[in-house]
Amino acid sequence: MIHDSLFSQVLIDPIINGASELLVVSGYATSAMAFHHLEKINEIGAEVNIRLLVGMCSSDGISISNHRGFQKIMNESYSDHFSCSYIYDPPPVHSKLYIWRRDEAIVEVFAGSANYTQNAFSNRQREILASIAHENTLEYFNSLEQQSIFCNHADTDGLVTIYNDKHYYRRHEHEDPAFGIEEIPSNTDVENIRVSLLSRTGDVQRRGGLNWGQREGRDPNQAYLQLSPDVYRSDFFPLRGTHFTVVTDDSKTFICTRAQKDEEGHAIETPHNNALLGEYFRNRLGLPNGAFVSKENLEKYGRTDVTFYKFDSENYYMDFSTSE
Repeated sequence: MIHDSLFSQVLIDPIINGASELLVVSGYATSAMAFHHLEKINEIGAEVNIRLLVGMCSSDGISISNHRGFQKIMNESYSDHFSCSYIYDPPPVHSKLYIWRRDEAIVEVFAGSANYTQNAFSNRQREILASIAHENTLEYFNSLEQQSIFCNHADTDGLVTIYNDKHYYRRHEHEDPAFGIEEIPSNTDVENIRVSLLSRTGDVQRRGGLNWGQREGRDPNQAYLQLSPDVYRSDFFPLRGTHFTVVTDDSKTFICTRAQKDEEGHAIETPHNNALLGEYFRNRLGLPNGAFVSKENLEKYGRTDVTFYKFDSENYYMDFSTSE
């Protein structure tokens, strides 16, 4: 039985031992975990295909942040190495099963309590997984896969309820599910903070923040969001090395992480491509790609900050809307 170092022992060591495909059945799963795992696999120079089945969708649906995050990974970030499907036929599936294969032959199987989430595979929760016999595990996976639909299929939202995050994480019996991102009011009880886009001197950094790439030899769109000490010293965002999904008020999705300096990470960036945030803000501001962002651009737009809402440590909402 494995009860510590779950991530390395269950999700990395089999790759080092030659496995090249992972089949996952997980009651709950997060897109941030999938991206985090794929990035770690990439760091060790391996090529691994992951097929994920999310099991509790028939009863609990899925949050739109994870839904769009899974779609982004499957369609863009790791399109050749990742697929995600939702089990839509009841009864819901609460199983947690990890099947490793090499050349379609099973080499190792783990089962236990750990969902495919960063919380479960970190020291923030106590979970167990155990190596089990291979018998019937592939048949079980295949039977569930036949009752699932790809997250990027055109008919997915007709078979699986996709919730606005604030409903998914804080919904009550009288609330109806809401597909799409709706405005989160300022008096919401969802934990939130403001992140300024200006420096401590009250201006936009010339070669940092939104203008990080404004130097020779860099993509001029490269950008990060600088965090103030009261934010990076808090537990609002997960520590450096953990990925999290951010959905914006205009329905864009980013996989983010903290970066720079110590474990706290004094900034937020998009690790797969540092230019994504810069492209996003320039588009919102009506600027061409690669343009320098000035304080005047932000003031003309109507905001010099963004508001982050925290649903859990892997899912966030970023509001850059104006009153106009």
